[in-house]
Amino acid sequence: MDVTQQKDKIVSNPDAKWYVIHTQAGYEVKTKKALEERVKTLGFADQIFESIIPMRDVITIKQGKKRQIKEKLFPGYLLVKMLLNDDSWLVVRTTEGVTGFVGAGNKPTPISEREVEAILKFTEQQAPKFKTRFSTGEAVKIIDGPFSDFLGTIQEVDESQGKVKVLISIFGRETPVELDFLQVQKI
Repeated sequence: MDVTQQKDKIVSNPDAKWYVIHTQAGYEVKTKKALEERVKTLGFADQIFESIIPMRDVITIKQGKKRQIKEKLFPGYLLVKMLLNDDSWLVVRTTEGVTGFVGAGNKPTPISEREVEAILKFTEQQAPKFKTRFSTGEAVKIIDGPFSDFLGTIQEVDESQGKVKVLISIFGRETPVELDFLQVQKI
């Protein structure tokens, strides 16, 4: 069954619901792959349709370099669309890395299609724009880059680029340095 046929089957099967699966932290990708393999080898593709690790692109700065990385929205959790019965529950529950279903007591609780759509829509948004928390004249400490541990005062804020111009004292003179928002923190 190709992906298109599988998606059609998901849409046409009103009993298929989304469940939240708890995994060992940091092993979401490995657990997802293990589950997909078990579904194939045990022949449960007609009951367990899809698994998703909600991830989003974020911008980080390490060693003065800006990088775009994928960040898990819900570390330690997978979303799985499936028909819940004793057999499918057992296949998921006994997959390596799965620690359980999210729900009340021993009963897995499905989440709504609307919640899943909202999560997926959120993951597909472009890399987040920087949100300013800084204002002109504010004292800050530089926490990353060549001027790490220097103290300074914000001279200018450029929200569209995610940059601040900070005045730092070098050799007794106020020197402006342009930095990313993530390289400074309030004192």
